[in-house]
Amino acid sequence: MDKLWVSAGIEVIDGKDVSQAKEALFNLAVATRQEPGNIKFNVLQQLDKPSSFTLWECWDDAAALKQHFNAPHTTDYLAQSWTKVVYIERLQHTEAMSSVAGV
Repeated sequence: MDKLWVSAGIEVIDGKDVSQAKEALFNLAVATRQEPGNIKFNVLQQLDKPSSFTLWECWDDAAALKQHFNAPHTTDYLAQSWTKVVYIERLQHTEAMSSVAGV
């Protein structure tokens, strides 16, 4: 079965400190990378809008992603209300992409 890729755009909630939110995202990423079923979890900060971030994630499957949202570090992060979701894209490689070297 194909891996589940996710691209999520998030923004720091008005009134929250961007530096503190960035640190909380860093801690979330470190813990998430240790989860069973997680292949990749990268946090990228937008250069033109530092209060906006993109999460690039890869999971073994949808069940692993679902379990991520039940993990203590994830529920703790969400309870602190650092960011809001702008968009979520669930992605998979296409057959043509799979044949490209290194993809």
